[in-house]
Amino acid sequence: MQAIVVTHFGEPDVLIPQEVPVPKAGPGQVLVQIAVAGINPVDTYIRAGKYPTLPSLPYTPGFDGAGTVAALGAGVTGLRTGDRVYLSGTATGTYAAHALCRAANVHPLPKRIGFTPGAGIGVPYGTAYRALVQRGAAQAGELLLIHGASGSVGTAAVQFGKALGLRVFGTAGTQEGLRRVVAEGAEQAFDHNDPDYLDQIRQASGGQGADLILEMLANVNLAKDMELIARRGRIVVIGTRGKIEIDPRRLLVRESEIRAVSLPQATPEEHQAIYAAVDAGLADGTLRPGAGQEFPLPQAPAAHRAVEQGKAKGKVVLIP
Repeated sequence: MQAIVVTHFGEPDVLIPQEVPVPKAGPGQVLVQIAVAGINPVDTYIRAGKYPTLPSLPYTPGFDGAGTVAALGAGVTGLRTGDRVYLSGTATGTYAAHALCRAANVHPLPKRIGFTPGAGIGVPYGTAYRALVQRGAAQAGELLLIHGASGSVGTAAVQFGKALGLRVFGTAGTQEGLRRVVAEGAEQAFDHNDPDYLDQIRQASGGQGADLILEMLANVNLAKDMELIARRGRIVVIGTRGKIEIDPRRLLVRESEIRAVSLPQATPEEHQAIYAAVDAGLADGTLRPGAGQEFPLPQAPAAHRAVEQGKAKGKVVLIP
C-alpha cells in the first residue's frame, strides 16, 4: 500500500510517499481502510520536530481518519468488516491506504456524515470536549469565549458549548470566519484584528468578562485573555507557538486560573468518556463536522504548508 513515511524531522518535504506492507490486525486491533485522512496542526509540529513527545523514526503521521473496517483482530466485538468508522488515534498513522488501530479508537460514522467531514472528528471534537468539560469544568449558563473559533477545534467547541447550555462568544480574523462562527451557533463573533475588539467583548459581557476562555494561540492572546476573564474564571490553553510574558497579578485580583489541555494525556477512562459524548452528538445531529480542503496523498507537503500558513478553507485532508 502507499503511505507517507517520515525518516527525519524537518520541513514539509520530509513527507515522502512510499510503498509499504499492509499491516495485519492482532488481538484487540482493527485494520481500517482509510478513505480520508485528517491533518491537524499537531501533525505539523511533530513533523518539524517541535513537539514535546516525538515518535521514533521512521513513522507515518496522522491521528485522524475515516474509512471502513477491513479486518478485525481476535477479541474485537461490536464491529464488522465494511462498517463506516472514524478514528481517534492509530498505531500506524492515517496518512496511508490502511491504518491499524486499537478497537477503542474506532467509532461508528453515521451514514449522513461523509468521509471527508468524518476525518475531522477525532482530534478537533475530542480536544473541544476535553477542554470544555474535563479541563474547563464548563457549567450551563456560563459565558464561554473561544479565541480562534473559526478553526476545526473552535467550531467543535462552539457546537459543544451550545449543547452544554453555555452562552458562546467567538473570535475570528476574517469576515468569512466571523460568519462561520455565528452560523455554528455563537451568540456573537468578534474580529480579533479590530483594535477595539477586547472592549467590544467586555461590553457585550456586561463588564463581567468570560467565565471560561478557550485559547488556541496562547503566545499571542494569553495576556489579553487575562484582561477578559471573569472572577474565578478559567483560561484553558489548547495551542501555542511560542513563549509569552504575562503578569500573574491579573490572575490574583480575580482568583482566576490558567489550565492546559492535551488530548494524548487523557486516561483510558477519560478517552472513553470523551468519545461517548462525541458519538452521541454525532448520532443526534448536535455535532456537525464540516467538509474540508482535499489533497491527494502524494501532495502531503502542500497540505502541511496550507495548514501552517492558515490559508486553507475548512479542515485539510488527504485522499489515499
